[in-house]
Amino acid sequence: MTNIEFNTAVANLQPSLMPIAFKFTRDEENARDLLQETLLKAFRNKDKFRDGTNLKAWLYTIMRNTFITHYHRVIRHNTFTDPTEDQHFLNATTKSVKNDAYSTLAMEEITEAVEGLSYVYQTPFMMYYLGYKYHEIADILEIPIGTVKNRIHIARKQLKSQLKSLVN
Repeated sequence: MTNIEFNTAVANLQPSLMPIAFKFTRDEENARDLLQETLLKAFRNKDKFRDGTNLKAWLYTIMRNTFITHYHRVIRHNTFTDPTEDQHFLNATTKSVKNDAYSTLAMEEITEAVEGLSYVYQTPFMMYYLGYKYHEIADILEIPIGTVKNRIHIARKQLKSQLKSLVN
């Protein structure tokens, strides 16, 4: 196939490729860009086209591969790097997998730490955790509101020091 025949055949197929490009991108301007990039790649690689094969299918394959490559590039661009020592890669658009084992172990440690608190601190802390307001806790336990706040603060401080391994 000569260069003129190839160029003419590609030009004749261009209108039938536009709906395919639109189907991939779902945006008219991006579809035009995809079609233009496909045609550019086709002209650059016309020596790889074999006479007797389906030119439209060849162009479709180029378009599909170009779209997939662009999609992967966008996904990679939207990937964030975690600056911690382990250097995890986090993708902002994907769902995370829940790790029940870790959360169960952490909850067991938290429960043990709360149960290890003195009754004086544990009771106001748990009441606050369950949603009671400071003044409600003070009324129920018949202690001043300042004492309630102080005991909750001390309970938090003790829990934070006991559960330091979970925080890090």
